[in-house]
Amino acid sequence: MATVRLGRTDLDVSVAGLGCGGHSRLGQARGASEAESIAVVHRALDLGITFFDTARAYRTEEIVGKALAGRRDEVVISSKALVDRLDDHDYRASAAELRDSVHKSLRRLGTDHIDVFHLHGVRAPVYDHCREVLVPELLALRDEGSVRHLAISEAFIAEPGHEMLPRALADDVWDVVMVGFNLLNPSARARVLETTRARDVGTLAMFAVRRALSQPDELRRVCAELVGSGHVPEGALDADDPLGFLVHEGGAISVVEAAYRFVRHEPGIDVVLTGTGSTEHLEENVRAILAPPLPADDLARLAELFGTVDHLSGN
Repeated sequence: MATVRLGRTDLDVSVAGLGCGGHSRLGQARGASEAESIAVVHRALDLGITFFDTARAYRTEEIVGKALAGRRDEVVISSKALVDRLDDHDYRASAAELRDSVHKSLRRLGTDHIDVFHLHGVRAPVYDHCREVLVPELLALRDEGSVRHLAISEAFIAEPGHEMLPRALADDVWDVVMVGFNLLNPSARARVLETTRARDVGTLAMFAVRRALSQPDELRRVCAELVGSGHVPEGALDADDPLGFLVHEGGAISVVEAAYRFVRHEPGIDVVLTGTGSTEHLEENVRAILAPPLPADDLARLAELFGTVDHLSGN
């Protein structure tokens, strides 16, 4: 397993991180037993993964805590707390609620500190509240030792153009950010990654592979929409196999592998998060993340096709 310095945290972490949320939630979303989900975490450890990302909203903190028991010193744990509710646009988490959430996460994870703690899925309209009300509380929690590094993750599905993160990075209080980035929407390259690199902010990539890049029917639908809207020129893609040009001798072995390789080797991306409830699937994803960069000609064609896309997440 390759490792990387996670920006100014100076933490040495695996380039592949186990995401314990997403569509799978370690298999919990599909009815996996606790033991089966713990087995996925254990296999991740065997593969050399040292970065584990969970959240209160994922309902996997207890599983992660049990799976990492006895090996806490070998890993970096990332968790999160929601600060608003999509079904109640007037709600904003208070400082006291954030503190309570952190303490509950600590108990569920079975640890006395969380290495990287995020405000979770923050949208642009909520950011001022985060800065004015929640950041002081996070700093207090850091001073107390409950959290080590301040982090913020964006709401990529709601804001695929990254409206919030440039504002957050201007404050220079965040040690780590989580950003949506994939070959269908590389807009974070200019809007986020240039700043994280300049400010030495650790960067976690989510949405490297979601439905559009793992389900052929969804990929065909998304690409047809891009052509229909004029974002991709008519005739530039094979309607039946839009990304088939990436699969060839000397290139990728599959679209999924290409998608992971694209994100892994993007300058400014430190950790690529991958989520699954299957040990076999995890092994495949890790192999893809550890594979070399895509050929230059393929990268150039991807830039020509999707370089200006900033309105979809690939979810």
